[in-house]
Amino acid sequence: MLFKPTFWLKNVLAINEDFLKENDVHALVLDMDNTLSMHGNPRAEEGVSEWLDKMRELGIKMRVVSNNTNKRVAPLAAILGLEYTANGAKPLPFGVNRAVKAMGADKRGTLVIGDQIFTDVIAGNIAGVRTVLVEPFHLEKTWTFRLKRKLESVVFHRNYDDLEMK
Repeated sequence: MLFKPTFWLKNVLAINEDFLKENDVHALVLDMDNTLSMHGNPRAEEGVSEWLDKMRELGIKMRVVSNNTNKRVAPLAAILGLEYTANGAKPLPFGVNRAVKAMGADKRGTLVIGDQIFTDVIAGNIAGVRTVLVEPFHLEKTWTFRLKRKLESVVFHRNYDDLEMK
């Protein structure tokens, strides 16, 4: 299904060594805003840098794909030590496909991780890559984000009782 993520987790920090092994994951395509950092924040959320270090220790390939501009993506990607694709055009699959190719990864062993169904999940699903929908670290207060979340709830009911809280 186009709108349905393969996995639904609290946040990126819930992805650990056991999860990666159980699901035969070797590469991650990461959204930036509301996945690694708060929208517009020049710093990552607490715990993200350490989580990235753990992923590197495990040999996991990673690359950011963001719909944001190079001006927004480049500084944080540099701080986090991640390669990136800005202007990723999600929900189109081009940015995801470029990232998988740039990492030399296999789509079967890759996950697309992001907080939005209408961009991240759809792009991964169209590209043929498993997807992880994560909850944003902080809910945005602007009307545009509230509208997006309301529209998402029409196609994917987020039952917080079922959310895997790790």
